[in-house]
Amino acid sequence: MNGSLVVVDDVASAFAQLVIDRIAAQSGTQFSMAFSGGATARACYDQLAVDGRSRVNWAIVDAWWGDERCVPLDDVDSNFRLVSEALLSKVSPLASVHPMRSDLTDPADTYDRLVRSAPPMDLIHLGLGPDGHTASLFPSSEALTAPVDRLVVSNVDPLAHNPHKRLTFTYAGISRCRSAVVTVAGSAKTEALHRVLDGDLTAPASLLDVDDLIWLVDSAALGSRNAR
Repeated sequence: MNGSLVVVDDVASAFAQLVIDRIAAQSGTQFSMAFSGGATARACYDQLAVDGRSRVNWAIVDAWWGDERCVPLDDVDSNFRLVSEALLSKVSPLASVHPMRSDLTDPADTYDRLVRSAPPMDLIHLGLGPDGHTASLFPSSEALTAPVDRLVVSNVDPLAHNPHKRLTFTYAGISRCRSAVVTVAGSAKTEALHRVLDGDLTAPASLLDVDDLIWLVDSAALGSRNAR
C-alpha cells in the first residue's frame, strides 16, 4: 500500500486530533481542507466539532469537498449537508465554504476551475468503501482514467453499488493536495482494507498517490492482519 498505516483505538478521535494539530501548525495562516461523506466521516466530524470547537481558529479554515452526490445540498444524501450538520453548524464561521453544486450547468468543470484557481489543499479527507473505492472513484468507472490535467470530474458507479451520479476529485486532484488522511473503521471494511494492503490494483484506493498519505484504521477494520 502507499502511505503510512496507523492503527488507533478510536478513528474519529485520532482524526480530530490530527486535524487540530495540522491547523495549529499553520501558525495562523490559511488552512484548506476537503471533506468527505459516509458514516465514518460523520463520526470524525462530530468528534472534530467537540474537540476542536475552542481549540481551532476556524476563521483561517477554507472548506472544500472531495466528492459529492448530485443531489440538492439540503438532501439527506448530500455530503455538504452531512458536514454542515456534524461540524459547520457547531463551530464558529469558517473563512470560506465551497460546496460542490450539482445544480450548475457544468458542475464538474465549474468546480475543477475553482479548485485550480486556489492553492493546493492542505489536507483532503478520504474514506474507503467496501468495494475498495475512495472519494467517488469506483471500480471500473470512467473517472479512474480521467486525463491527468483534470482535477474534478463527473462519475457514476458502473456496478450500481453506489447510488447517484457523483462529482469527485480525480487521482490528479487528490495528488495535488499536500496531505491526505484515509479513515477506515469497522469490520465491514476489513476485506477492502486487506485488498489495499496487498496492493490489489482493482481497488481504486490502492492507487492513491499523495506525498503525505496517512491511513487511520482501527483494529476491527484491520482484523487479524498485523500493522505494517
